Amino acid sequence: MKDAFANIIEACGEDLQRDGLQDTPERAAKAFKYLTRGYQQTLDEVVNGALFESDNSEMVLVKDIELYSLCEHHLLPFIGKAHVAYIPSGKVIGLSKIARIVDMYARRLQIQENMTKQIADSIMEVTGAAGVGVVIEAKHMCMMMRGVEKQNGVMKTSMMTGLFRSNQATRSEFLSLIN
Repeated sequence: MKDAFANIIEACGEDLQRDGLQDTPERAAKAFKYLTRGYQQTLDEVVNGALFESDNSEMVLVKDIELYSLCEHHLLPFIGKAHVAYIPSGKVIGLSKIARIVDMYARRLQIQENMTKQIADSIMEVTGAAGVGVVIEAKHMCMMMRGVEKQNGVMKTSMMTGLFRSNQATRSEFLSLIN
């Protein structure tokens, strides 16, 4: 990866021997590995057994989970927040694990639409919830820094499963709690 970054920098017309660029290919490779560390994680490793018996059947919501990802089309960042809710059905998941699941999928080359579904499907799979709702709001540098160059556009995606899809009251409660 270091060599690939060196080639990219040279293709831009820069001199890799210039003082500020001499170690850049190595730094960029380390940074990119960090930004895509989600590929090195599995759902089982992230959850790490943090599931607990519970007779709670009311909505559990974690909102404003910051996320940082890279657009798979341009390799530019998109930055935002996720709101994740579920209706327990016998088990609850450790609070930090929800944020870790968001990070696992965000730290891959992504499109926001797929990431929203991946998070919802994973929470559903792990908890056996009666329903999961996920809303992600993000600003995309690929739209802000290039192309149409629109600075105020925010993309919102949602995925609703189970009761969040079939029960309008549950869906409305979730949406009102995140707004």
